[in-house]
Amino acid sequence: MSGADGKHMQIGEVAARTELSLRTIRHYEEAGLVIPSARSRGGFRLYTDDDVQRLMVIRRMKPLGFSLEQMRDLLDATDRLDAGTGLDAEERETLVERVRGYERAAGEQVARLRVQLARAEDFAATLRARLERSPPAART
Repeated sequence: MSGADGKHMQIGEVAARTELSLRTIRHYEEAGLVIPSARSRGGFRLYTDDDVQRLMVIRRMKPLGFSLEQMRDLLDATDRLDAGTGLDAEERETLVERVRGYERAAGEQVARLRVQLARAEDFAATLRARLERSPPAART
């Protein structure tokens, strides 16, 4: 587990790679969603590519309205599936079904957002058409 260049990354590089603020990354740490993999001798948080990938999952879930608890639940399920050790077939299927539930919920939210986007585009087009019908203001 290491950064793209074979080393751990400090929080500033992680913020740049994820486009998340330092404050947001710290908030997710406090919530137990992403714990830095290590600390430097000076106490700086050190992250790996895996930590960055966790933050990207969270970043993608947030605008879809998932709660911190749901984020934690999904990350737990994917962590356990990725580890793969000690899981019997029933446990594996239960975890896969949990992940499928999040995939369905994300798909439903995407469909709702498409409707909202179409309505917003219609509204903007209506305003453009209205402005095109109005003569420009006379200059004095």
